[in-house]
Amino acid sequence: MEKTERLSQFAVIFIASILAIAAAGWGKDILAPITLALVAGVVLSPLSDFWEGHGYSPVWGALLGLLVTLVVVGALVLAFQPVIAGLVEQAPKVWSDMREVVASLRGLIRGLSEVTENVTSAIAPQANAAPAAPADEAVAMPSVSDAIMAAPLILSQILIFAGALFFFLLTRREIYGWVSLRLSSRGERAELALRLRRAERNVARYFSTITLINAALGVLTAVALQVMGVADGMMWGVVAFLVNFIVYLGPTVFVVVLLFVGVAEFDGAMSLAPAASFILLNTIEGQFVTPALVGKHMAVNPLLVFLALIFGIWLWGPIGGIVAIPLLLWGLVLSDSLAPRPRTALQEQDA
Repeated sequence: MEKTERLSQFAVIFIASILAIAAAGWGKDILAPITLALVAGVVLSPLSDFWEGHGYSPVWGALLGLLVTLVVVGALVLAFQPVIAGLVEQAPKVWSDMREVVASLRGLIRGLSEVTENVTSAIAPQANAAPAAPADEAVAMPSVSDAIMAAPLILSQILIFAGALFFFLLTRREIYGWVSLRLSSRGERAELALRLRRAERNVARYFSTITLINAALGVLTAVALQVMGVADGMMWGVVAFLVNFIVYLGPTVFVVVLLFVGVAEFDGAMSLAPAASFILLNTIEGQFVTPALVGKHMAVNPLLVFLALIFGIWLWGPIGGIVAIPLLLWGLVLSDSLAPRPRTALQEQDA
């Protein structure tokens, strides 16, 4: 009987999880910016605490956090504009060079295919017939009307993000108190509130450290590309800074982009230099710098990180990739799966 009840509980949890995932995917236009705002609010919580600690109203702390976020986002948009314009200008040369590479590969494959067909004809003549290769399909490019149709959705998501971030920064203490009151018994409310604050501080500390590491990586990448003579090397450093937040996948995609940049800027073996330099810098960062600065107490199983990242991107796209790791760390700290700081010290800080 007890085994049956346990299986029924597992079944209910499994069905509820499936329904929650389906609801999150269905409502991604609203839930994704809200979740991104909550993660940004947790990261900006030390700024609000500092502001309130000096006797200012929480409203001003929330406004300051929102203003800092919007300024950073606006600066990044302006920084990306020259990069995108440069890629558009270099597209014909890249396309021409890539066509030459593809033509060479096709010639090699065609030669191997002829050898295979000759061998197949000698062994089994009837198996020589091969299906015709499908014709290349044109790739549909987004039009101006598509961009106009997408503008209201993007604007509404920005407004949802800004509103959720402001009100979370303004009322996050009340939110933690409400969660502790509703999700714990009378004797465990203080413990749950303490865990929520601890999870917030650990995620904010982790994200701040990773931001500094990624900034250093972006600066070194920009210097290396600038020394090589890559156009807009400083802007590519900003891109390296951003993509490194999406662990594993971000740097991988950036290496592919740098391969195209190398083909557009250089000829011969030098075209591999931009990607090779970033691989070297990223390896040093991932193997030595980040483990030394983040510490073992925040180390997470790489498979768990990769699965969380894949799930987030599958569910919400780029926003899911950004929030996946902070949410994973928040959940692990909240459940005491990562080594916490001594409770006495936390209580002294919260007092």
